[in-house]
Amino acid sequence: MVEALEKLVESLSRLPTIGKKSAWRLAIHLMERPREEVDTLAENLKNIKTSITICKECFNYSEQDICPICSSQSRDTGVLCIVEKPMDVFTFENAGRYKGLYHVLGGVLSPINGITAEKLHIRELLARIDRRKPCEVIIGLGAGADAETTSLYLARLLEKYDITITRLARGLPAGMELEYVDQLTLAQALNERTSIPYGEKTS
Repeated sequence: MVEALEKLVESLSRLPTIGKKSAWRLAIHLMERPREEVDTLAENLKNIKTSITICKECFNYSEQDICPICSSQSRDTGVLCIVEKPMDVFTFENAGRYKGLYHVLGGVLSPINGITAEKLHIRELLARIDRRKPCEVIIGLGAGADAETTSLYLARLLEKYDITITRLARGLPAGMELEYVDQLTLAQALNERTSIPYGEKTS
């Protein structure tokens, strides 16, 4: 086989959800595309490591120190939605129903995998709430067991603040991450979000 092609397949197969067969299909597809199209793809891949950073305010991906969402004058600064990862921000934005701000945790609590509260952006979240004083905080995590544990942990931490704490409606499929939820279901879950009862926070 052609060594360069095999190396490309090996690289592609390391991507999430891409097996060897899919990697071969992608590699052959790239081989059959015009040179300038492949060059553009290669340049874009290089640029994501040199041009993209992490927003110092919300921890989403950004090309500036403060991302366009955090710096926008048209966003509702009184509402803050907590999400697990940057992909969730893109998912919410594509749904087109949410106009507040975000805070990316960088994961969910999972002691079995060594992910504790200290490894997430929870300290920065509390400092941001102290500083910005939003009226509502939406816990916009998925429906998995670790996400549920994290939601309840955050709810307990936020009890001391004079703010409304809500979560996405329970219409989300059990165990599914937000990036795989269709836009209609996510928009409905956001529109029908509910307050977290105090009993649930302390259970």
